Amino acid sequence: MKYLIQFGIILAVSFVGEILSSLIDLPIPASIYGIIIMFILLCTKIIKLEQVKEVSIFLIEIMPVMFIPAAVGLLETWGVLSENLVPYITITIISTILVMGVSAKVTEIVRSRSSQKGAAK
Repeated sequence: MKYLIQFGIILAVSFVGEILSSLIDLPIPASIYGIIIMFILLCTKIIKLEQVKEVSIFLIEIMPVMFIPAAVGLLETWGVLSENLVPYITITIISTILVMGVSAKVTEIVRSRSSQKGAAK
């Protein structure tokens, strides 16, 4: 029963994100609204981490399975993709390197700030 309640909380927040997406005329996916709402609810302790932790871990663990339909869609459009394969691969490599670099820099900044706060205490 605990897992159903946790899943229900996540679904409810996702549903509110869907509603916001239909009400607000911006090109932002409903899932992003849902993530932001969940983040705010967790930060303000309206929803405690323990209320969604186990189901969240499960959903993260099965996340790779969710990419299978997208991969099949890519295979179905291979004719269109193959004509522009070099630009797509180039863009993918460059964006991957940029994301890795920015993520590393942000992690470095966060770790240095947290170690400075720890030293100040």
